[in-house]
Formats: sequence, structure tokens, C-alpha cells
Amino acid sequence: MTDTNSELKNIVEAALLVAGVPLTLDKLLSLFPEGSRPERDELRTALDQLAAECEHRGIELQRIDQGYRLQTKQKYAEWIARLSEERPVRYSRALLETLAIIAYRQPVTRGEIEDIRGVAVSSEIIKTLQGRDWVRQVGTRDVPGRPALYGTTRGFLEHFNLKGLDELPPLAELRDVDKIAAELNLRLPVDEPLPDPEAPAGSEETSEREAAPESDVPDHEASADATAPLEARADDDHSTPAKL
Repeated sequence: MTDTNSELKNIVEAALLVAGVPLTLDKLLSLFPEGSRPERDELRTALDQLAAECEHRGIELQRIDQGYRLQTKQKYAEWIARLSEERPVRYSRALLETLAIIAYRQPVTRGEIEDIRGVAVSSEIIKTLQGRDWVRQVGTRDVPGRPALYGTTRGFLEHFNLKGLDELPPLAELRDVDKIAAELNLRLPVDEPLPDPEAPAGSEETSEREAAPESDVPDHEASADATAPLEARADDDHSTPAKL
């Protein structure tokens, strides 16, 4: 490897370490002045070299959508998680079911989610998913009332360590919430019962359960969460972004 190639690789590594978000090739190229900007193929070569060097290190180069980021490997998540002092967020079954349906059936309306689940979807659940930058409105259905269509975001791919939606694990049916939880690598609170599929949409019991706040849960009931890139993730996440 020439000194020039080595220096390019080092610049790319340094940029990815401090970026906080995955960087695309265009973003990496923009770091260089016009007169000394490398070719795209040179940049790809530097990324390949960096990925190869990470094979026997505690970090790895991961592609997320069209971007790249450096992150700690999943096998070290048990230790990295102890660096985080934040209490993990507790995810309800209702929220997890809703997220899974949007991920696998997108674009989908709130009414279609309710038809699949058999119960009403709380507005708080949609707001929470949008607040986490996992879900966004991608359009409207061309029917009377023009209901909003929801789909996943790039933040969803980053959180679940996916290159694209085609990497979602195959699920023939979205009925078993525990299987959904396992596939998406999230633990569920064991004390919360599954929603009654026979309960009518909008029932008082369902609405109260889904609208309940997700905070103030004892530590022993909390489930694993992933935080923003370059912070430590809990041990059940696919991987942990590298922390300086």
C-alpha cells in the first residue's frame, strides 16, 4: 500500500469514527478540496482496506443503506453496554407489533395496521415511532379521507443494523409477537399480556393499554435499547457503534 493510499484510508477511518451517522461516498468525497479529491474507486478501495483491517479488531465497517459507519462488533456488546448509564427503554407489545407491521407491509395506513392487529392503534404509538425516527409518513392513500401512509426511515435501518429492507428476516405471518421480537432483536416485558385479538378496535381496555407511558419501569423489567450512533448499545442489539 502506498503512503497516499494509507493516508486516504486513515482520513476515512477518522471521519467515520467521529461522524455520528453513516457517511455516503459523496459525503466522504466532500471532505477533500477540489484539487486533491480522490476518485470514487480510490475511496471504495480505501473502505475495502479498512474493512479488511477490522477483521481481527474490536470494530467493524458496516454499510447502512448507502452510507458506511464504524461500530463495535456484536460479540463485545456485553462489555460495551456497561458503559451506558442510561436505563433501557421498555417497548410495549403494541408498539413492537405496529413497528413490525409497518416494516413488513409498508407503505401501510393506520387503518390497515388495525385490521392486521385486530385492535386500535394509539396515536401515542405512532408519535413514539416517529419520535425515534423509525417511522415517517411517506404519502397518502388515494381513497376517501386520504389516510396517511407510513413507512420506515433510514434511522430504522441504522438502529437495526440493516443495509436495506431486503435484509429484514422473512416472516410469513405477523401474528406471533414473541417471534417478531426475536427477529428484530428486542426483548419484550414479560409482565405485559398479548392484546386480545377478539377485542373490537377502539375498545377502552386496548386504548388505555397502548396509550400508557413507556417510562418509570423498574430496572429489572426494562428491555434492551440502542442509542444513537457512536454510543454503546445494549447486549441484544446487532452491534454497537464505535465510541471514541
